[in-house]
Amino acid sequence: MIPPSPPPPVKRRIRLSDVFVLSGIAVLLAFALANIQANMAAAGVHPGFGFLTKEAGFDVSETLIPYSPGSSYIRVILAGLANTVFLAGVCIILATVIGVLMGLVSVGPSPAGRWLAVAYVELFRNLPKLLVLLVLFVAAVNGLPHVREAMSAGPFHLSNRSLNFPVPLWDGKGWILLLALAAGLILPRLIEAHLQKHWGRSTPMPLSVLIGCPIVCVLAASVLFQVPSGFSVPELKGFDFQGGARVSLQFCVIAVTLGIYHGAQIAEVVRGGLQSVPKGQSEAAQALGLTRSQTIRLIILPQVIRIIIPPMNNQYVNLIKNTSIAIAVGYSDLMSVSGTVINQSFKPLEMMLITMGLYLVLCMSVATALNTYQARLIGRETR
Repeated sequence: MIPPSPPPPVKRRIRLSDVFVLSGIAVLLAFALANIQANMAAAGVHPGFGFLTKEAGFDVSETLIPYSPGSSYIRVILAGLANTVFLAGVCIILATVIGVLMGLVSVGPSPAGRWLAVAYVELFRNLPKLLVLLVLFVAAVNGLPHVREAMSAGPFHLSNRSLNFPVPLWDGKGWILLLALAAGLILPRLIEAHLQKHWGRSTPMPLSVLIGCPIVCVLAASVLFQVPSGFSVPELKGFDFQGGARVSLQFCVIAVTLGIYHGAQIAEVVRGGLQSVPKGQSEAAQALGLTRSQTIRLIILPQVIRIIIPPMNNQYVNLIKNTSIAIAVGYSDLMSVSGTVINQSFKPLEMMLITMGLYLVLCMSVATALNTYQARLIGRETR
């Protein structure tokens, strides 16, 4: 049998109109840059990034990396970037959990649950997020007790200053437990892939195995490598808590605000994805004896994930950009730090370029990761 001939190559022609449009854009950009440079020279301002190595001279409210006012501008920018990444990660997890749960409730059998989901979505989808942030911040500052009268739930303490919680003491061997945790998360997937490849078994791993395997790996590693176990627990000493770890009230309020705000957006995305799955599949699962939770986890959600990844991608990127509202309550994120650097160094153009570039890298990284994951899902279905 003669194999079919390949299709003829597509001839790509550059149209004259495209050349004119691109040339016009290039001329406008060159004119704008020349105008900016002339205005800066007339004002005695010399552009450049040499200021980044100079001493910052100001403090930040909280930081995840070592920083002091004597550090350089590069260090304080990295501190603000770390705060933004941490805040965005917590908000993404919180918004995803809230959105998925409310999305499931919105199509559930309970009329009260559906009305509750509709009220939640319509309320937060039609309010400005900055207004929600300010209302929650004022309510938290005035409604929560002082440090000495903090609300306590075991080793967790919440006041109008911060949330204090215990952290493990690893004495320099924490990386062993982190590796064990990573191995426990990967191992069930490897076993599942092995069973599917060599035995033709395609049944997903039970949820108990997915949760229990990391716990067993961490416990085994702590015993085999004799990793010291223990926790640093916060205790009230004087006018504040000592020990453990803390996150500021500003961080908590911003995380809750963006979590419930974008959770409403994600709930609508999940609801649309759930309703796009044919109802006959749920009825077939019930006929086979699957429970409702098994039907959702094994039949519905795998199809919904593939459908909702593009709109979820958009929500995650918007959430990362919306962390910039943290400046309204004094949280030292990237935008807040950039504003202070501009006021002290008088380098607005350079700092705006750096800030835009860092936000672009963050958003593009998340978008690329989700697009890659979606491509893998589509590739599995076409095999």
